[in-house]
Amino acid sequence: MEIIGYAAAVLIGVSLGLIGGGGSILTVPVLVYLFGIDAFLATEYSLFVVGISSLVGSVSYFKKGLVNFKVALIFGIPSVISIFLTRIYLLPLIPQEVFRIQGFTMTRNIFLLLVFAGLMILVSYKMIKSNSSKETLENIQDENNVFLAAGQGSIVGILTGLVGAGGGFMIIPALVNLLKIPMKIAIGTSLAIISLNSLIGFFSSVNHMKIEWELLLSVTAIAIAGIIMGSKLSKMIDGKKLKPAFGWFILIMGIYIITKEIFL
Repeated sequence: MEIIGYAAAVLIGVSLGLIGGGGSILTVPVLVYLFGIDAFLATEYSLFVVGISSLVGSVSYFKKGLVNFKVALIFGIPSVISIFLTRIYLLPLIPQEVFRIQGFTMTRNIFLLLVFAGLMILVSYKMIKSNSSKETLENIQDENNVFLAAGQGSIVGILTGLVGAGGGFMIIPALVNLLKIPMKIAIGTSLAIISLNSLIGFFSSVNHMKIEWELLLSVTAIAIAGIIMGSKLSKMIDGKKLKPAFGWFILIMGIYIITKEIFL
């Protein structure tokens, strides 16, 4: 299963490099089901894998001038605050046994995986329904849009802190629709935001976890190779055209997790 897990890690990186998001939503299921890692710990590992691979991916976009740091701060600062509060204060409040009904016990691990599966279904819906927003070169004119983007940044931060997902599926539409950022710059800026969010989330709580660094660094290295491949493929392939197919794949994964955790 580990061989399949490492192959999946390549897919995580490729999707991040190609479409700027979506791949991180696969990281926790890969760690849990293919590497046998506890779901709670997998959210921590996911932050590191996604953070480092996104950081590497953002470098190539930065060299091309496709990262808007002003926008990254508008979106990133509220995200970072939300991540820190979620990892330090909210996540530890989830008990080992959430509730029990007629022989079914909702443990913390199952709860986190179900939240993650719900998030995957939401991501898949957005990817399947929308073939990405139209690219535009307009400047930021409406201050309300800036506040909406900052608010969405806070939501992304909570999700990142809770389940270890990068949130690219929410970041890119916000950058394009609210802040009128061209798609390629939105992808580069999204990778910068995801790396900032994920790494701060990881290091804010790493002292409370026992980390298998050999495994974590191996998965991260393979994801980095994938994101480099994805960045190169983005020059030849329009990532927008691949989103619906990737969305269907994520939908199937989300349904599988719900079925496995509740019924199997």
